[in-house]
Amino acid sequence: MTTLWPSNLTTDALSSSQQPLIQQLSQAADQVWKNMPQAWQQQIQSCWLPLASHLAALATRYQEQHQKPAILGIHGGQGSGKSTLCNALAEVYKTAFNWKVAVISIDDLYLTKAQRQQLALDVHPLLTTRGVPGTHDVQAGLTLFEQLRSLNNQKLLSFPSFDKIADDRSSTDQWHSITGPVDLILFEGWCVGCKAGTVTELQQAINTLEQTEDPDGQWRHWVNQQLREAYQDWFAQIDYLLMLKVPGMEAVQQWRTQQEADNEKASQSQGGMNPAQIQRFIQHYQRLTERALNDMPGYADLVLELNEQHQVAAIRYAKDTSLQAEQ
Repeated sequence: MTTLWPSNLTTDALSSSQQPLIQQLSQAADQVWKNMPQAWQQQIQSCWLPLASHLAALATRYQEQHQKPAILGIHGGQGSGKSTLCNALAEVYKTAFNWKVAVISIDDLYLTKAQRQQLALDVHPLLTTRGVPGTHDVQAGLTLFEQLRSLNNQKLLSFPSFDKIADDRSSTDQWHSITGPVDLILFEGWCVGCKAGTVTELQQAINTLEQTEDPDGQWRHWVNQQLREAYQDWFAQIDYLLMLKVPGMEAVQQWRTQQEADNEKASQSQGGMNPAQIQRFIQHYQRLTERALNDMPGYADLVLELNEQHQVAAIRYAKDTSLQAEQ
């Protein structure tokens, strides 16, 4: 099988001194990646194993230079596979190197339902819906990064989780936990790494939600301001940004519908969204998702372009290198 991996990146990350690392990862991947989605299993050798090797090399180098774990940001539209990728990487690194990997989803740092309801009263009714910048606890996210990077040996740290079906923060007995020291931090989310738009861009409504529920643009301007200010401080903590580039909003609709079904199966709560509710829900995300699709490939460190079959069709590295998938 022809590799998708750009040759100049392979030379850097998979040098002869890294061969023991690669061998360990390959053996671990054979053991633990059998539960990856079928479409991704077909690309373990051509994409995911080289990616795991590259990120492990970066993380090792960063730890040696800075004496703290690197923060790898993973951006992708809803349903793109961010959580699947993070969990697979964490599992394979644990098996191969006994690394302690903290997987931080931006979703787990949503404000509580009560806090968002108060925002809806104070700022705009649309802010009762989770997701957009301004509906996360940014300070908690910054504090969590500090805590993870300084977590002492054998010290336990618990941090929030979010129940998407209940649409609220989980009870503390359902929170995530990790014991120090941490070797790597994976920070994933649909808006991770996004940049604010211009005032001109915000003037025209782009979908039914904005036309009917934000006709004067108050909501989208407020969201954009949050992204320009506090969120840029948060995203500045990211040492390396990887983008899972979705084909477009139609794919987001399809994949988010499947994700909702999976969430309901995994949740202790009942009452997920139906297709019409999902369609309205993703309109909250459309503006920033489309902006990221246009702009982020120009500044992300690594871009994995997904096709409609949910496989990687091309990889872009350092903003200009692209190798198309074998047809």
